[in-house]
Amino acid sequence: MQFRRRAAAVAASAALLTGGLTGCALPGDDEDGGGGNGAGGGGGGGNGVAARSVGKGDPKVVDPSKLVVKTTADSTLGKVDLGIAGLTVRGRLAHLIVSLTPHVPPGRPSPTLYRLNGTNDASLLDTVNLKRYVVVKDSGGSQLGPGIHDDLNNDAPNTLTFTFAAPPENVKAVDVQIGKFPIFRDVPIER
Repeated sequence: MQFRRRAAAVAASAALLTGGLTGCALPGDDEDGGGGNGAGGGGGGGNGVAARSVGKGDPKVVDPSKLVVKTTADSTLGKVDLGIAGLTVRGRLAHLIVSLTPHVPPGRPSPTLYRLNGTNDASLLDTVNLKRYVVVKDSGGSQLGPGIHDDLNNDAPNTLTFTFAAPPENVKAVDVQIGKFPIFRDVPIER
């Protein structure tokens, strides 16, 4: 299943890059009417185009001790350790890597972005040019971000990726908003 997701992510990225960006989606542009990206039920029912939460044994899990910025926030199910591992621009796209560790008490539902936060929306807030960048969509209309209903590992780091149109080169840092969690200020952009 993970191989298919990675293959789909590569194919979607290639299609996006070869076709060029025709524009960024604006808030409220979701055609599924329910917010999110049309992801299905938990455990792999997402849009199939972006990296999902990654288990402990996967080498792509972000080391929470090496985050650029981090915080502990409240969620609807319990506390969440949240941090930014990096924001990197390649070409015309910016890739945000987030570490999310939910701490859901026993007896509560398994954590998903929807259950923790009600959304999988993420934004880059450009305070230089007064612009807001939202997660881009592939040619099929699916967001290049994690699935809203995908199960997350409890009490373990989950790596989530989001892809945006890149801010201009004169922008050295942006504020990062991930759903209803607190905003991270002045996150540096690696180019």
